[in-house]
Amino acid sequence: MKKIEAIIRRTKFEDVKDALLEADIEWFSYYEVRGVGKTREGRIYRGVIYDTSSIERILISIVVRDKNVEKTLNAIMSAAQTGEIGDGRIFVIPVEDSIRIRTGERGDIALYNAEHEK
Repeated sequence: MKKIEAIIRRTKFEDVKDALLEADIEWFSYYEVRGVGKTREGRIYRGVIYDTSSIERILISIVVRDKNVEKTLNAIMSAAQTGEIGDGRIFVIPVEDSIRIRTGERGDIALYNAEHEK
């Protein structure tokens, strides 16, 4: 099992969500986050200079079985990529165990309903 964390542009969230659902990744968490990037520049809007070094992003957190890692990564990358600086980052982290609280099931079976296995 792997935990995939993706930090993406807020404007690409709906596209990424739709791509994940299309790839049969039906459960994930997301959070509104702020970060600091390498680019430090001021933007001028109506004569006022705004600091853009603090960037608003969405953090998507997903735990998937090993067989679903590549399709999850491909869905995120294809939907989030604009080709411009600031598209974000994806991190893949090993997960040692998972437990479904309701049934006590452990391991990757706790991540999905066996009766819905495709």
